[in-house]
Amino acid sequence: MEVIKHEEQILAIIYRDSDWVEGLNFITPNELFIQVGSWWYPKGKKLASHVHKDFERSALRTQEMTYVKRGAMRVLLYDDDHNYLQDFVIKEGDLAVVAYGGHGYEILEDGTQIIEAKNGPFIDVETDKTKF
Repeated sequence: MEVIKHEEQILAIIYRDSDWVEGLNFITPNELFIQVGSWWYPKGKKLASHVHKDFERSALRTQEMTYVKRGAMRVLLYDDDHNYLQDFVIKEGDLAVVAYGGHGYEILEDGTQIIEAKNGPFIDVETDKTKF
């Protein structure tokens, strides 16, 4: 797992297919406004049934996690002032959590399939994004 920081803020966390460990593994720190974890259990493992309680949480920004099911994608990282910092490639089985700063994506292979998850609710593009 690789954590990319800029001025002590987490820009991205890269979790490669080879980073998986058995059991429950949270990839993001508890205090981050997006939570991502991996599960790896043997057949027959039972996890306790549960319901999540209502609990008000506050998040000032929306960011996302992308998982590459098939293909490859370049992730470009920027600071909050839109200055390019660096990029990296994630491939089949890899995921990236982008937290602070800006980001962009470039699909590198035909047929690439990505799953995206982010905190919500979604309002609209004008409220949520500044495109550059």
